[in-house]
Amino acid sequence: MGKTIRLTMAQAVAHYLKKQMTVIDGKTVPIFGGVWAIFGHGNVAGMGEALYQVREELPTFRAHNEQGMAHAAVAYAKASFRQRFMACTTSIGPGALNMITAAGVAHVNRLPVLFLPGDVFANRAPDPVLQQIEDFADGTVSANDAFRPVSRYFDRITRPEQIMSALRRAMQVLTDPVDCGPVTLALCQDVQAEAFDYPESFFEERVWTHRRPLPDADELANAVALIRKAQNPIIIAGGGVLYSQATKELKDFAEAHGIPVAVTQAGKSAIDETLPLALGSIGVTGTSASNAIAENADVVIAVGTRCQDFTTGSWALFKNDNLQMIGLNIAGPDAMKHDSHPLVTDAREGLKALSAALAGWRAPASLAEQATREKKVWMEAAAKAMATTNAALPSDAQVIGAVSRTIGGANTILLCAAGGLPGELHKLWPATAPGSYHMEYGFSCMGYEIAGGLGAKMARPDKDVVVMVGDGSYMMMNSELATSVMLGLKLTIVVLDNRGYGCINRLQMGTGGANFNNLLKDTRHEVMPEIDFRAHAESMGAAAVKVSSIAELEQAIEASKKNDRTSVIVIDTDPLITTDEGGHWWDVAVPEVSPREQVKKARAAYEKARAAQRIG
Repeated sequence: MGKTIRLTMAQAVAHYLKKQMTVIDGKTVPIFGGVWAIFGHGNVAGMGEALYQVREELPTFRAHNEQGMAHAAVAYAKASFRQRFMACTTSIGPGALNMITAAGVAHVNRLPVLFLPGDVFANRAPDPVLQQIEDFADGTVSANDAFRPVSRYFDRITRPEQIMSALRRAMQVLTDPVDCGPVTLALCQDVQAEAFDYPESFFEERVWTHRRPLPDADELANAVALIRKAQNPIIIAGGGVLYSQATKELKDFAEAHGIPVAVTQAGKSAIDETLPLALGSIGVTGTSASNAIAENADVVIAVGTRCQDFTTGSWALFKNDNLQMIGLNIAGPDAMKHDSHPLVTDAREGLKALSAALAGWRAPASLAEQATREKKVWMEAAAKAMATTNAALPSDAQVIGAVSRTIGGANTILLCAAGGLPGELHKLWPATAPGSYHMEYGFSCMGYEIAGGLGAKMARPDKDVVVMVGDGSYMMMNSELATSVMLGLKLTIVVLDNRGYGCINRLQMGTGGANFNNLLKDTRHEVMPEIDFRAHAESMGAAAVKVSSIAELEQAIEASKKNDRTSVIVIDTDPLITTDEGGHWWDVAVPEVSPREQVKKARAAYEKARAAQRIG
C-alpha cells in the first residue's frame, strides 16, 4: 500500500482542488479559479480552516450574498468558455438554498460550478441542529436535497473516505462536454472535521483536457447528403460553438459553402457580425434578415444549440414544408431535438469534417444575394433604432447605441440577463469577437447581471466588462457591486430605470392584459417609490452619476474610463418603446375565457398564430 497523509475531509477537498489543472494556450494552469465562501456554522470550522491552509494556491473570495457569489462563479465559467470554473461553499439552511437559483442557471446553460454546501450532522447526535430542515417521513432529507434537480451530479458525504470517489466523479462531470453542469457535494459538518489517512496519490497533479469526439461516419454521410440537396440552407450557431472554440471553423465553413449564419443568445459572438453572411440573431428576438432566410430554409444546420422556443419562434418560424433539421451537437439528446438528423460530435471537429466532405459544393448564389439584401435592410433599421435622440425618455435601443458607440468593440464584454434588454441586445449589439457578448438567457435570471459581471471580470481581467441592467434586476441583486469595489475589479454598469418591470408589462399588454402589478405606477402602493440608484451605488463605493440624455450618457461613459473602480451610470428610459423591426411570434398562452374584450381579441390572434406551429 502506498504512502498516506492524514487530513480532515475538508482539508482533502481543498488539497485536491488545488491540484486539478488544465491547459490554455499551451500553458498549464489551475482549473479552479478559486472558491467563493460565505461562512457559517456548517462550514466555517471545517471548510474555513481547510481553505485558510491553501489560501495562496487556491484563493478564497468573500461575497455579500450566496446567490450573488454563485452567479459570479457561473459567469466565470461562461467567460472562460468552460475551460476553468470555481467552487462555492456555504453553511447549511438558507445559505445553501440561496445558491439554488444560480444552480438552475448553471444547469440550464450547461456551465460547470462546484457547490459545496454544509449539511447536517452525519452522526445525528445533536439533531435537529440550527437551520435543519426536518422531514418526518424521511430521516435522510436535508435542505440540500433541493439541489438534486438542478445538479448534474449530487452526492452527500457522510464518511470522510467517500470524498475521494465523489471528487473524481465531480471532476468528470465538470469537464465532460456532454454532462457538463453544476455538481453539488453536500458536506456533513461533522464529517468535514473528521480525519482519514488518504493516499498521497489522490493529491497528485492531474491535467484535464477538452474531449473532442469525432462524428459517426453514417451520420456524417447523411448530413452531407441533405446539405448537398439544399437550395436555401441556414446555419444556427449556439453556445456550443464558443465552448468548442470553433469560431474560426464556423466562419470558414459558412464562407466556403456560401451559407448564411444566424445566432442564438448563447451563440452570439460566435461569428463576427460585420461579415456579409453573418445575419445576427434569430427567432423571437431575431433580426429581420435572419428570420427572412430562416422562414424559407429547407435545411437548418443547428450547431451547438438545443433550439429552444426563442430560437425557433416557438417552432413556428420555419415555413418550408420540406424543412430538414441537422443537429450538430456533442449531446445526443440535443442533436435529436425537433426530429433533427443527429450529427453527434464536437462542434469544431464536426464542422471540419462536414466542410471536407462538402468540398467544392456551395449553396446557390441567389441565397447569398438574398442575405446581402436582407442584411442591408436590417442594418438600416438597426441604425435608426439606435440613433441618438433628445427625447426625455430614450428607448433601450437608443441607450444600447450610445454604449456601443463609446465603449463597444473587441476589448469589451457586454453582459446582461433577463428582461427587455436581452431582446434588444440580441438584435442590436454589434458583436465581433468571441465572448464579447455575454447573455444569461437560458434561465433568464433577473439578478444575474452585476454578480455575473464580477465573475466575467475575474475570468477576463484584460477586458472592459460593461453590464447593462434594468432597475427591476438591479433591485433584485446588487450586493456584488460592493464586492467588485472590494476586490478592485472595475465594472462599468449602466442602469436603465423604467420604473418597473417594463418587459413583462409590454408582454402583459400584448396578450390583452390590463396594466397591472408590473410598472410601479400600476402596483398597490401608498407612496410611489423614488429610488436614487446613483446614491445607492455610491454608498457601496462605486463612482456613480445620473444622466438625463443620450448625449450626457456618452459623455459619462467616456469619463468613466478614467475611474479606478466600478462606475455606475443611471438613465431614465421609456418602458413602452421597443424595436419593432425583426422579431417573431412567441407562444405565450392567452386565456380562453375572459370578460375583457382585449383578452378575447388577443386570444383570437393567439389561435391564428398557433396554427403556424409545426407539429412534432
